[in-house]
Amino acid sequence: MPKMGGRAAKAVERRLQGVVASEGLATGTVFLLAAQERTAGVAAATPQKERRRLKRAMEAARRDIARLIAKAPEPESAHILDIQLRILEDKALIGPVHAAIAAGASASQAWNATVAVDEAVEAPPDAPYLAARDSDTRDVRDRVARLLVGRGPAAPPMGAILVADDLGPTRFLEIDWSHGGGLALIGGSRSSHVAMLARAKGVPMLVGLADTAALIDGAPALLDAERGELIVDPPVAERAAFERRAIAFSERTGQIALYLPGPAVTANGERVTVGINVAGPADLDGLEPSHCDGVGLVRTEFLFQGAGRPPNERRQFEAYERIVQWAAGRPVTFRTLDGGGDKPIAGLSPENEPDPFLGWRGVRLSLRHPAVFRVQLRALLRAASLGPVRIMLPMVTSPDEVAAVRGLLDKVRRDLKTHRIGFGKVALGMMVEVPAAALAIEEFDADFYSIGSNDLIQYTLAVSRGARDLEGLARPDHPAVLGLIERVVQHGERTGCEVSLCGDMGGDPRYVGRLLDLGLRSLSVAPAALARTKATIARFSSPQP
Repeated sequence: MPKMGGRAAKAVERRLQGVVASEGLATGTVFLLAAQERTAGVAAATPQKERRRLKRAMEAARRDIARLIAKAPEPESAHILDIQLRILEDKALIGPVHAAIAAGASASQAWNATVAVDEAVEAPPDAPYLAARDSDTRDVRDRVARLLVGRGPAAPPMGAILVADDLGPTRFLEIDWSHGGGLALIGGSRSSHVAMLARAKGVPMLVGLADTAALIDGAPALLDAERGELIVDPPVAERAAFERRAIAFSERTGQIALYLPGPAVTANGERVTVGINVAGPADLDGLEPSHCDGVGLVRTEFLFQGAGRPPNERRQFEAYERIVQWAAGRPVTFRTLDGGGDKPIAGLSPENEPDPFLGWRGVRLSLRHPAVFRVQLRALLRAASLGPVRIMLPMVTSPDEVAAVRGLLDKVRRDLKTHRIGFGKVALGMMVEVPAAALAIEEFDADFYSIGSNDLIQYTLAVSRGARDLEGLARPDHPAVLGLIERVVQHGERTGCEVSLCGDMGGDPRYVGRLLDLGLRSLSVAPAALARTKATIARFSSPQP
């Protein structure tokens, strides 16, 4: 991390290159967010007292994260923060800390020395999911470290351009971005949790920032998250030109917003269905149902994370009910529990899997726990009595998995009917995110298909979503990825089954045209990308026959 220091006598313009993680333009002063100092703190007391100190700090950290979950309305926020709660409950992380305390270390010494070990260990190549957790683990580590020594987080001035080695999700959400500003990370990744949050909040962000050694705290700077530059000490003419570009960017954003209320229609009049992806009822606050064609993806794991045990039927039904009622007659597609991978579910996910991304994930995890799965299916069938509901299965690999869920649904329907509990009709669909499923799509008895482009890209190209240094290989427009998508779309056309796409690719203007060229006419995107996606569709013309 660059050192803080005084301003140089004569400022010279410098241009630092980075990778755009969230588009936008920001003007401000550099604020060097130093890495959390992991001091030893006070001298060790008795092991019993040190364990109590650690317990209090960890409980305070949980409360802080819970408060952020409660006030963060952006999609994915609850899921991202819940991962940090799970890190705090990780016995493999906490056990060595208690052992060090028992050996005579203070709580601070034990925490810093033990948790910091992970930073020096490179994730093995066969476990890329470990790299995806690094930023979250550092965020948790630094939060507890601050609490142990009674130090609060540094508060950047409003509108500043933060420069840091990395930034955790909780630190990002604690910062007031309402007055502008931006973020430039020396590390980081376009697919990191912080990048997702930055895009949701419209905060300009660069990652992989190079040549930062001589950066000075308080230097005037321009963050160009269109061209991938941090311009430090810009001359007056550069600032004026940048200001004009910022105004034009704002105008483009305003023009895009004009597309929000109307339907998505291509330049030659073809209608495209555009739904939204949400992580729970809170994501719908402030959104107008008529701006979308329904909810194309509800990530139901929000109910299972951080609860300690699976939610009961009543809690699930009430959550699903709120979403169906909000949709006001538009279809709502609920993805069944997508646990595993980077979303372990307490009591359901196996501990210490060699690679959770290739283990008990998605529908295979649900079928492993049929009693828990039946509760979710009951709640979804009951919610279907209130409006059009579709059930979508994640991480489907085998046609037998779809058949097994159909069997469970039949049993649940019979049980609801026996007990005279109302329920409605549902369509049963599947996500296509495993290459094997796309290649053998004709074998699956599904009512509809939704392409999960994020995992499809990851598994097809063998590139972890969290591997910043390999982002050049993780191309959504790779011929292999496009070929699999086209195969699924063509199957839908032959059979009359709807095919949609609900991954990040559908909300990226660089790829929307390619997807429409392949024949896709149904997308589901983050609410923040809804207007931009409609605007991109409006500029698309289908090839003439």
